[in-house]
Amino acid sequence: MDQAIVDQATADQAKTDQAKIDQADADQAKADQAKNDQAKMDQAKADQTKATQAKAAAQDMQQKAAAKAADLANQLDAAKADLKAKQDAATAAAAAAKAAEAKRIETAKAAADAKLAGEPVSIFISRATHKLYVRRDTHKKWPDGGDLYDFSQEFPVTIKDPDKPLGTHIFTAVARDGGGLRWTEVSIDNGDSAKNALDRITFPQAVLDNIAPTALPLSSITISDEPLSSETNYRTEFVAVLSNQPQGGFITRAKSPDMNIAGDQNDHGFGSGWFGPPGYAQPSYGQPRRGQSYYPAQRAFWGN
Repeated sequence: MDQAIVDQATADQAKTDQAKIDQADADQAKADQAKNDQAKMDQAKADQTKATQAKAAAQDMQQKAAAKAADLANQLDAAKADLKAKQDAATAAAAAAKAAEAKRIETAKAAADAKLAGEPVSIFISRATHKLYVRRDTHKKWPDGGDLYDFSQEFPVTIKDPDKPLGTHIFTAVARDGGGLRWTEVSIDNGDSAKNALDRITFPQAVLDNIAPTALPLSSITISDEPLSSETNYRTEFVAVLSNQPQGGFITRAKSPDMNIAGDQNDHGFGSGWFGPPGYAQPSYGQPRRGQSYYPAQRAFWGN
């Protein structure tokens, strides 16, 4: 009986000890859990702190980057403004230089024209080419001593009855005569008369406006059926070879190119109405006749 009580007591004590052990294990597990939870909370707080710090650092970097970008943008705008100012200045300088050069050229041309206007003018009118050519001596010397002639001006002319020979006529201004000039005339026969030949030519308005008023004594007008010879160049006035007269040394030189004559189809030879065989009808020339005083019919050419 006593042994049973002892065994029971022992069993109860074992249960009690086991319960204590279980409780201790439970308390330890709770403590471990609490410790783990605290560690997680601490880690979360640390992570949050790091995240906050990273966010702050990122915001700081973003702000610095924005400030740097704004500064670079300002520098770019300043550079663009400076470049535009320099480009505008360069453009203005180029325009000023261009204007100055144009003014210099204009002034030089005006001076050259004024100087040329003080020289007698020579004019050659060719029925072969329907052109009026202008020459003036510039008195500029070439290395061999020859003079340079201005040959920059030529004009188309209208010739009445262009298939009819004009003959060859040379009008020379010998003296002033009131508001105009007194002319002499030398003709080669068997063309048209000098007066009729002159009357058949319509002088370009530019010649009447710009060249005629500057004519001086010793100026000349030559009218011919012939084209200018290839011997005419920048150092001569006019060279024309009468094709049915003795050629002399010219016979061994290159012939001037053949010219087609424009027919009169109300375009006066300056439109598209080129036709007919090369060359043109040549008059039969006789001997030059004696010079005589002559007043051209188109008196407006040299003044009233």
